[in-house]
Amino acid sequence: MKGKVAMDIFQYAMQMEKDGEGYYRQLADQTGNTGVKTILKMLADEEAKHYNTIEEMKTEKPQMAQTTILADAKNVFAQIKESNEKFDFDTNEIELYKKAQDIEKKSEDFYIEKANEAKEEYQKEIFLKLAEEEKKHYFLLENIIQFVSRPETWLENAEFNHLEEY
Repeated sequence: MKGKVAMDIFQYAMQMEKDGEGYYRQLADQTGNTGVKTILKMLADEEAKHYNTIEEMKTEKPQMAQTTILADAKNVFAQIKESNEKFDFDTNEIELYKKAQDIEKKSEDFYIEKANEAKEEYQKEIFLKLAEEEKKHYFLLENIIQFVSRPETWLENAEFNHLEEY
């Protein structure tokens, strides 16, 4: 019976990641800003990688690849700044990003809980790494929310320059 319970955890986690990927792709389709669209697609791709890592956990001891999403996002924000593009964001868009943030926070909490319950050390490590990834995504979404809320001043203050430090 224990195996079935563990498998259910993996299935649940995989579904969370698949839902997250779908949500980011939907958000990417809805935004008119090319840079934000790129970052949302990067977040979707990250969730797909997480799905694959969790799927591998069911049968083997996977290694989780290092992510460069914060550095990559920083580069995208730098390109946005250089483009001198005019910004027109809908306030509903901000609410969608806040919803994504809530999802990331719940995912982080879920993975921390599962790490504490894990019997195998490698599973504990993967769950903790997944929690850390979700925390990075939350932080990145916070930056997107700040950018969308006040694009010109946010870019001028170069707040995105601290992304890699996180």
